[in-house]
Amino acid sequence: MVRDELEGGGGATAPGASPYPGRRLRVSVVGAGTASPEEADMAEALGRALGKAGAVVVTGGLGGVMEAASRGCVKEGGLTVGILPGGEAGSANPWVWIPLATGMGEARNALVVRAGEAVVAVGGGWGTLSEIALARKMGRAVALLGTPPGQLSLPRMVSPEEAAEWALGQARAARCGESHGEPGAGTS
Repeated sequence: MVRDELEGGGGATAPGASPYPGRRLRVSVVGAGTASPEEADMAEALGRALGKAGAVVVTGGLGGVMEAASRGCVKEGGLTVGILPGGEAGSANPWVWIPLATGMGEARNALVVRAGEAVVAVGGGWGTLSEIALARKMGRAVALLGTPPGQLSLPRMVSPEEAAEWALGQARAARCGESHGEPGAGTS
């Protein structure tokens, strides 16, 4: 009842309509804590596109891809959440508006990908690979931007804007209970 009142709904949701009207879409952006200049540029452009669209960008809250995506989102007036491995919120990069210190170490990767309704991996290494695997295990749609760690059969995006458009569409579909973008679906 309270949820319906807060969301302005009457309880029933029309087919294809979001069961959470008024709530921002959440997209997890994952990638290495140390990024190449190309990866950082792609992540920042992705963050800008997501921020401009009004999405919440969720990252692991540290440097590299995480910082670049957060910076891009904030520069467009967006909201960022950083789910940190350590116990100190102060360890977040300066572009994280909501730092969540977990004290969980790398296990926090599960929270990062669970928090998003879609996931975009920008380059990355072993930690990124773990996030991709966890996201797919959870049924989250995952796309790759840049050179991924290993040979993965997932949608590959050629531009940050394409990745943002894909992620927002997948997040909307997930929110409405539709397909979560099986591996190999989309651009290859």
